[in-house]
Amino acid sequence: MLLNKRIPLKYIFDSIKKDIIYIVGFSLFINSIILYNSHLLPEIPVAIPAFLGTAISLLLSFKLNQAYDRWWEARKIWGEIVNDSRTLVVQLKSFLKPANQAAIKQITYQQIAWCYALAQQLRKQKALGEIEKYFNENEFNAIKKSEHIPLTILDLSTQQVSSLQRDEQLNVFHQTQIDNTYVRLTASMGKAERIKNTVFPKTYSLFTHAIIYIFIIILSISVAEIDYFYEIIMVTVIAIPFLLLERTSEQIQDPFENRPTDTPLTKISQGIELNLRELIGEEKPAIVENPEDFFVL
Repeated sequence: MLLNKRIPLKYIFDSIKKDIIYIVGFSLFINSIILYNSHLLPEIPVAIPAFLGTAISLLLSFKLNQAYDRWWEARKIWGEIVNDSRTLVVQLKSFLKPANQAAIKQITYQQIAWCYALAQQLRKQKALGEIEKYFNENEFNAIKKSEHIPLTILDLSTQQVSSLQRDEQLNVFHQTQIDNTYVRLTASMGKAERIKNTVFPKTYSLFTHAIIYIFIIILSISVAEIDYFYEIIMVTVIAIPFLLLERTSEQIQDPFENRPTDTPLTKISQGIELNLRELIGEEKPAIVENPEDFFVL
C-alpha cells in the first residue's frame, strides 16, 4: 500500500516508460511521413481526438472505479480478519479456565501463523519458513504435507477447541461462540481467495490500451501543422495522464500481487501478531520498519 509520502518520480516513470517510448516513436514516424509524403495522411479535425479523449476518460473512470472496488473489498476482508483474530483470543481468555493458559497460547500462535500463511498463499509465496516457529514438531509436520496451509492451520485450531470441550474445559455454548468465529475466519479466507482467483477481464484492459494508442495516433495527425518538436512534447504530455490512470487501475485491480499498491497483508499480519501477543501477556516482537519506504506490503 502506498503511504502518504512523496512517491518517487522514478517509480511513476518506470510504470509507463515503455509506453512513452512507443508514443515518441509513433510521433516521429508520423512526422517523417508528413515531412516527406504529406499526401499519404488525411487531414483530421482536432474535434475528433477531443471527442475520443472524452470517451477514453469515461472508460478509464469506470475501470478505475471497478478496480478500486476490488482493492477496497480486499482491505475490508482483512479488516474482518483483524477483528475476528482479536475476538478469538478474547473468547479463549474469557471462556477457558486459568489452568488452560498453555492451550490459549498455542491457539493464539496458530492464529498468528494462519494470518501470515494466508497472506503468503494469496501472494503465491512459500510460508513454511516464516510460520515454523509457531508450531511444535508434530503440528508442523502435518502442515508441511498440506496443499492449503491456512486451511490446515484452522483445522488444527478447531480440533484443539473440540478437545477442550471434550475435556470439559469449555461448555457447549462457549464452544459454539468460538466456532462461529472460526466460521467467519474461514469465510474471510474464501472471500480473499475469490478476489485472487477471479481475473479482471483481460479484454477490457487490452481494448482500453489499444484505444489510447489510437487516440494518440489520431492526435498526432490532427496537430501535424505544429512544429514537430513541440508536437511530440505536446502529444506525450497529453498521453501521460491517460497512461498513468490506466496503469493505476491495472495495479490496484489485483490487490494480492506483492506490489507497492497492494493491500498490505504483511503489515496487517504484523499488527495482528502485536495485538494477540499483548492479549496473552507476551512482549511485543521487534518489527523492523524502513521509514524511507513510500509503501508497505
